[in-house]
Amino acid sequence: MSNDVVITGLGATTPLGGDVETTWQGLLTGRSGVSALDTEWVRKFDLPSKIAARLAVEPTEILPRVQARRLDRCEQVAMIAARQAWSDAGFSAGNGADDGVEPERLAVIIGTGIGGATTLLDQDDLLENTGLRKVSPLTVPMLMPNGPAAHVGLELKARAGVHAPVSACASGAEALAWGWRMLRTGEADVVVAGGAEAAIAAITMAGFAQARTMSTRNDDPERASRPWDVNRDGFVLGEGAGIVVLEREEFAKARGARVYGKLAGIGTSADSYHITGPDPEGTGQARAITAALRSAGLSREDIGHVNAHATSTPVGDVGETVAVRKAIGEHPVLTAPKGALGHLLGAAGAVEAIATVLSIKEGIIPPTLNLENPDPGVAQDIVAGEARKVDLKAAVSDSFGFGGHNVALAFTPA
Repeated sequence: MSNDVVITGLGATTPLGGDVETTWQGLLTGRSGVSALDTEWVRKFDLPSKIAARLAVEPTEILPRVQARRLDRCEQVAMIAARQAWSDAGFSAGNGADDGVEPERLAVIIGTGIGGATTLLDQDDLLENTGLRKVSPLTVPMLMPNGPAAHVGLELKARAGVHAPVSACASGAEALAWGWRMLRTGEADVVVAGGAEAAIAAITMAGFAQARTMSTRNDDPERASRPWDVNRDGFVLGEGAGIVVLEREEFAKARGARVYGKLAGIGTSADSYHITGPDPEGTGQARAITAALRSAGLSREDIGHVNAHATSTPVGDVGETVAVRKAIGEHPVLTAPKGALGHLLGAAGAVEAIATVLSIKEGIIPPTLNLENPDPGVAQDIVAGEARKVDLKAAVSDSFGFGGHNVALAFTPA
């Protein structure tokens, strides 16, 4: 009996589009989701970075008004992407039980880096300005980081487990890794996994600004996020969600599901180096990639493409290429979706995993936006300018987060 894990459904809402297809086409054509922030708090606090990658489609345009009001923005995007992925996997009902999946064999794993930050801020303002009676009784369910996973789990009636990895910018990728483990160990037949984030707010923007990690290219927003470019000056904060449906291959075959590809292997590690800075030697990142290849039964030579974490920061971008060279070599072709999407924090790894799966399935790699003058410290071949047609046997998607969290996901064709 096969122990493989297959991907049968994809869902997303991002700065490039309200679904997977629009987001994917935006990546392929080199469209930017970054724009100027025209909000009162940007002007009030005179933030150094006045740009962000907002959602292309507002959640309130999709969700019923009453439901939207009961969910934090990060829960809204998780629900939208999860419903897309569930439907895309060929399930038609609103929950797993009605779709032929035993609730005790269905799990939900959705990570986030921050959780309901906007709810916390808004409700604290209400408390300070108007008193206790105006604070919503839903404040805690809306702000808790496990909220996105919990709401999706409730809707799907998932009882094999509902989990919420909180691993900074590696959270979405770690959710997929966790799902892979649950399926491989027989704890579930189907896992809905991914990441969600919606934390474009004064406090997060101010905190990142004080850490000098964000781009201040305010006069040219669409060209601000520029992974590996010698003139990069920091990342651009984004928001969104990416969700995939993972299944045991035998279960997917039995129900006649369409398969996008396989999550062949996963690798995780920790740098234990610095709370925000990655190990410049890339040792921990390389160990995660090596572990992903080993668990997938793949060789270094099998990997033709790496969908990189590359955030457009001066140190992190080059350090990642060092790790790729250590773990795989110089031959894989690289790309960095954050040039177009901005940095979706806890959702980044899941959205980028979707892009990696589609690159394998469709035989094309999206370009890295705004890469005009490559950093001399980068030795790899990077797709830039226009998308590149390829024939891939296997690909890796990398995700790394504050705290030294490293996750690598290895994908192969269906």
